[in-house]
Amino acid sequence: MALCVGFDTSNYTTSAAWFDGLEGRNESRILDVPKGALGLRQSDALFLHVKRLPEIVERLLDGRDLKNAAVVAASSRPRETEESYMPCFLAGICEAKTLAVSLGAAYMEFSHQQGHLAAAAWSAGHEELLDQPFLAWHLSGGTTELLHVVPEGTAVHAEIIGGTTDISAGQLIDRTGVLLDLQFPAGRYVDELYYESDCASSFCVKINDLRFSLSGMENKVKGMIERGEGKANVARFAVDTIASAVRRTTDEAKKIYPGLPILCSGGVASNSVLRKVMSDAYFAMPEFSRDNAMGIAVLAYRAYEAERRV
Repeated sequence: MALCVGFDTSNYTTSAAWFDGLEGRNESRILDVPKGALGLRQSDALFLHVKRLPEIVERLLDGRDLKNAAVVAASSRPRETEESYMPCFLAGICEAKTLAVSLGAAYMEFSHQQGHLAAAAWSAGHEELLDQPFLAWHLSGGTTELLHVVPEGTAVHAEIIGGTTDISAGQLIDRTGVLLDLQFPAGRYVDELYYESDCASSFCVKINDLRFSLSGMENKVKGMIERGEGKANVARFAVDTIASAVRRTTDEAKKIYPGLPILCSGGVASNSVLRKVMSDAYFAMPEFSRDNAMGIAVLAYRAYEAERRV
């Protein structure tokens, strides 16, 4: 079996993984964000990735010999479009290229989004999705996109057909968390708070052509806090509003693309409420919903095996 290694250095998580066609391992660490901040500048994220990568690789090895690795791959951009670029991915690219040269392995690049989709499909036990058209949500701190995904070689091509027109679901959750004095990124803590709520409320955002806006919800969250609403009730409002918007948009998309399976990926897809509301969708395991390098390693393996069979 071929061993393939993947790197992903997003704006918030340093990760590396290996995959051999049957088993895989991912090691990740969330970057440190100052208390009260809403994120990191790209220059700060890049610096932190460079510092963290040796530790991540050491943890990834832990008894595994990479000397026979066939491919080392990295996520090089947010999406598979020409204009898509973020400096933080340079850390993973440089690490992967250096490792590939030292091992005499092939080097490959994929997009961060392709990695999310591959990790979600693989960890959900439905890697076959990558070989057929399907609908997918990429729900993260920077992205809330509904995608029409089709096979492209051994990888996938995703076309945006819907989602938010302004802030992402992850941004709303993180901004809600910061307002509630929770740790950033706030997804896990908002999810936990949800179940302490004693009052259910949400806002039915307007959906137009599979698109919706969440920016006004941040002001509603601020208003609830100013009125003295309990933290758990505020968290529940934000989560229920997002879950409702995703559910109703999905139902509209199913009318346009009947019969296509639905896959949910990205950090917000680990939210327990969303998983219940989207019971007809495939979800990644929570650890592979968040930013990770496993999808990059899976795509590298698929590409290597396809080339070997030619």
